[in-house]
Amino acid sequence: MNWFLKALQQYADFTGRARRSEYWYFVLFYVLLALGAGLIDALMGTLESFGGIGVAGGLLMLALIVPSLSVSVRRLHDTGRSGWWILISLVPLIGLIVLIVFTVQDSQPGDNAYGPNPKGITA
Repeated sequence: MNWFLKALQQYADFTGRARRSEYWYFVLFYVLLALGAGLIDALMGTLESFGGIGVAGGLLMLALIVPSLSVSVRRLHDTGRSGWWILISLVPLIGLIVLIVFTVQDSQPGDNAYGPNPKGITA
């Protein structure tokens, strides 16, 4: 939960680096919140049958779009890649697979162009 709150506190900070744990805990809590929002939408009857997104789910997505983009960009920075690599997710299926591979990779040891290693590991 602390990693999720840390990502929310840095909601518009696209500079620096984010550890794997920060990124994946953010994703975990985002998915849990999305499931909860979907349940609330289903119980309230606001769940759209075609798209599967209701009022609560839509509000959650709007509230967390900037934090999710910023933590993703910082995670890419941690692996030594530009934040623009996030746009590869727009390529159907292959882009998402490539982005997942990038986010599961270990941090670059030592400092890189985006800042010091958040793990404190030196090269």
